[in-house]
Amino acid sequence: MSNSSSLNKFLLLAFVDTRELQLLHFSLFLGIYLAALLGNGLIITAVACDHRLHTPMYFFLLNLSLLDLGTISTTVPKSTINSLRNTRAISYSGCAAQVFSFVFFMLAEYSLLTVMSYDRYVAICKPLHYGTIMGSRACFKMAAAAWASGFLNAVLHTANTFSIPVCKGNTVDQFFCEIPQILKLSCSDSYLREVGLIVFTACLGLGGFVFIVLSYVQIFTAVLRIPSEQGRHKAFSMCLPHLAVVSLFVSSVIYATLKPPSFSLPAVDLVVAVLYAVVPPAVNPLIYSMRSKEVKDALKKLIQWAQCQHQ
Repeated sequence: MSNSSSLNKFLLLAFVDTRELQLLHFSLFLGIYLAALLGNGLIITAVACDHRLHTPMYFFLLNLSLLDLGTISTTVPKSTINSLRNTRAISYSGCAAQVFSFVFFMLAEYSLLTVMSYDRYVAICKPLHYGTIMGSRACFKMAAAAWASGFLNAVLHTANTFSIPVCKGNTVDQFFCEIPQILKLSCSDSYLREVGLIVFTACLGLGGFVFIVLSYVQIFTAVLRIPSEQGRHKAFSMCLPHLAVVSLFVSSVIYATLKPPSFSLPAVDLVVAVLYAVVPPAVNPLIYSMRSKEVKDALKKLIQWAQCQHQ
């Protein structure tokens, strides 16, 4: 197995070894996946069907839900199927497709979260200019830029990663094909180009995080000037969970991608991967939308309409 061309499969990290715990893992991940499908699917349906939700904020939330579905569908189904079938194998082409899809959806989502923080900043700090700044054409361009940035990064990272010779086996120490774990299998210094690209992407991501934090600092400053205590509480309850989710996402991704190989601990790496690859798509519907009265009202109308159709 001297190079990547001789590989026809990789072996993913198994969560557990015993059959009973494998079935428990299957059940747990399947439950999380179905919950993510339901939550994000409801948001997409509600926003698409209710004209009152055809606003910039909910347009971005619809895109976020689409990206969340893509992210969790890239990693969790394969892991659950492997646990059910008691196998660790993923084909070489399947691994490449997983890397491409995961990088695409994850980086597009992060770009979209950055755009969403700007949307909230304009809405709270410049409400009189909101309609002008966040017009439909501007929103479409921002969302398209987020998706395009994810696609471009996915092409670059996937091409770089799978052009590197592999000579240290085919065992990936993660439950999905994660680039840093694949690079650990590479030969000599041939991986440095991809490492440089990862560092560059991480620096851009850190810049985006600084932008998000500065946006929220401006938002919180404006919120503190709101005379109504109820208004301040509502604004804080909406913004703080958003910032917490983004912080968890960014910190876990930076740890996974930039930590030295000597600091790699399989159990810790596994937990960190779950924190940025599985948790956000499952909890984002609750954090960003399900607490919204407008979304709840739209879902109630959809349920009532469905009941009427069955009668």
